[in-house]
Amino acid sequence: MEQKETDVKVPLISKIAYGMGDVGCNFSWMFVGNFLMIFYTDVFGIGMGAVAGLMLFSRFWDAINDPVIGGLSDKTHTRWGRYRPWLLIAAPLTAVVLMLTFWAHPDWPSNVKIVYMAVTYCILVLGYTCVNIPYGTLCGAMTQNIEERAKINTFRSVSAMIAIGIINIVTVPLIAALGNGDDKRGYLLIAILYGCIFAACHIFCFAKTKEVVEVPEKEKTSLKTQLSAVAKNKPYMIAVAGQFLFGVTLYGRNADALYYFTYVEGNRALFSTYSLFIIVPAIIGAACFPLVFRLTNNKGRSASIFALLTGISMFCMYFFTVGNSPVPFYLFSCLAQFFFSGFNTAIYAIVPDCVEYGEWKTGLRNDGFQYAFISLGNKIGMAIGTSVLAGVLGVFGYAANQQQNPAVLAVIKHSFTTVPGILWIITAAVLYFYRLNRKAYNEIVREIQERKAKN
Repeated sequence: MEQKETDVKVPLISKIAYGMGDVGCNFSWMFVGNFLMIFYTDVFGIGMGAVAGLMLFSRFWDAINDPVIGGLSDKTHTRWGRYRPWLLIAAPLTAVVLMLTFWAHPDWPSNVKIVYMAVTYCILVLGYTCVNIPYGTLCGAMTQNIEERAKINTFRSVSAMIAIGIINIVTVPLIAALGNGDDKRGYLLIAILYGCIFAACHIFCFAKTKEVVEVPEKEKTSLKTQLSAVAKNKPYMIAVAGQFLFGVTLYGRNADALYYFTYVEGNRALFSTYSLFIIVPAIIGAACFPLVFRLTNNKGRSASIFALLTGISMFCMYFFTVGNSPVPFYLFSCLAQFFFSGFNTAIYAIVPDCVEYGEWKTGLRNDGFQYAFISLGNKIGMAIGTSVLAGVLGVFGYAANQQQNPAVLAVIKHSFTTVPGILWIITAAVLYFYRLNRKAYNEIVREIQERKAKN
């Protein structure tokens, strides 16, 4: 009976609603990842060194709040489930903080600006954690069917790619239009708009999804015991390593992108053109994951293939620019985004399966706690990617809103092409060793259900 209740087909509306949750996530976090750093330096007037320091400090903050929120979500008991209520409550509050984060005060004293930046950003990170960890964990609570989970994550990734494409295409023109030449006003109005979208998407996700997989009722489990269980979960540890590398590569490159088009290509508007070119390949690539999964029967191997091809494509982009060779530049850009989107689907589809493996291996099921460390790995990667970028640009003499020296231009170009290319190839090598295939997963779920039937 338990197997029949949890190995369920998820209704189409629930898959769409879950995908809309990631639309909301990207209207907050991808907006932050792509635009906050250049907002701080070129609009708010904060130095690169202070921005680099904030990115590193905030990850120590994440190291505290991610596992705490993951553990709290596992212990939540409501008539709506464990994870869904967090979306209803935390998303609107986080939306308000997002708006405050993009409220620039360039005329304030330098130390006051830095304090305001640090406080608002750390609260924003906490708010996003309160939404994103329960949201990510929710997938594993909706079904134990491995095929359905793959489909749910495909809806999630396709929705995310559409949202990212829209954000990257419209944000720069909207800043100019809404700000009427005043970037400070433009960024604030965009943050208000995106904050409302963020909240609305998660409320819809809350309303149209359902949790069917229960975390077993247990006595209080110590942090040491949970960490020990995590360490014995080899597929999960590989997934954490993959998420860490994913964070370094994705967010470092995304933070660099607007600098690249502004200073290397010499035209900030080209960022929107670039984003327009890659949106269709992104959607198609995300939708291709189930096909590759059927061919490999292994989500980690699927992610490895996508990562390798992403890296090769990005490395090739170094040899071309929009000004001199637009056709090959956009061709490799489209290929890179196509393969990246497939990877993005695969890497998140891995996580719920690792939870099942952990329960089978150790007898402990802690979905939220495990997703918290996945999130933490990704955020630590983000911190390293963005802070190293900011630090190196500062060392080589970056000056906001001015012509950059050749060393800075070289750093910006390599950070958009060769450096992420190499990191993607390393990510592919790590994920190649993921061994939990379809057959092994189904046997693990069957054994778990047999154990529960005997108790």
